[in-house]
Amino acid sequence: MKLATVAIDGRKTWGVVEGDTFLDVGVALASRYADLKAALAAALAGVADARSKAAAIPLARVAWLPVIPNPDKILCVGLNYETHRQETGRAEVGHPTIFSRYANSQTGHMQPIVRPRVSTDLDFEGELAVIIGKAGRYISRAEAMGHVAGYACYNDGSIRDFQRHTHQFTPGKNFPDTGAFGPWMMTPDELGELGELRLQTRLNGQVVQDAKIKQMIFNIPRQIEYCSTFTRLEVGDVIVSGTPGGVGSRRTPPLWMKPGDIVEVEVERLAVLRNPIVDEAR
Repeated sequence: MKLATVAIDGRKTWGVVEGDTFLDVGVALASRYADLKAALAAALAGVADARSKAAAIPLARVAWLPVIPNPDKILCVGLNYETHRQETGRAEVGHPTIFSRYANSQTGHMQPIVRPRVSTDLDFEGELAVIIGKAGRYISRAEAMGHVAGYACYNDGSIRDFQRHTHQFTPGKNFPDTGAFGPWMMTPDELGELGELRLQTRLNGQVVQDAKIKQMIFNIPRQIEYCSTFTRLEVGDVIVSGTPGGVGSRRTPPLWMKPGDIVEVEVERLAVLRNPIVDEAR
């Protein structure tokens, strides 16, 4: 099942994507669930039945929002592909490198990624996002996948000069409208095994990142185990699982995203996340 959060004529809702149609399940189940996160907390009870009663809206009419607009937390895994670790010159580590994003730093599919007025160093980072569907603390690797509601594409857009002001990543990772998330999440039963799936980022049609999910240093069960040790994972939380090598900041000369560019993140069988780049309005 493909699940998305969208706006239709300015009205925010959520539902199921089938082909070129959006089924407005959010209206059909409005008395039960306030949003997609609430539906995930109830293990999507009633969603399958509601699909047959939901209004069918052409995808051309929807404005895509971040899949989960209101996560309790967004945990990002840094340096999680060997190609990226090597290009940064960072040492090998025994535990995942974790930093946080805020919900208001996110944007949806086909919505602009905004280059802030204080920097031109806007970089791309194509990633696989993991959406938590079952809350928990001290989750073991063996049990971790049972806590996953689904997967989505993510572009962890980075303002590199602000990221490097200190050893802490937070400023460069939280400018508004820089973390693209979407267009939808796909449930594990539909996506299937992850390891052989290809993750690719394209800038203006040129492939700039290309890897397989199995090339992660710390796999998804390890990420869930580690994150749930220092915090309680809640339904709707997002783990952004890391980017491969090829980022713009490590090229000579650097390859920054600029207004007029189109950036795409594709995870095989899952989706293509596409965003134009614009300058922040003054």
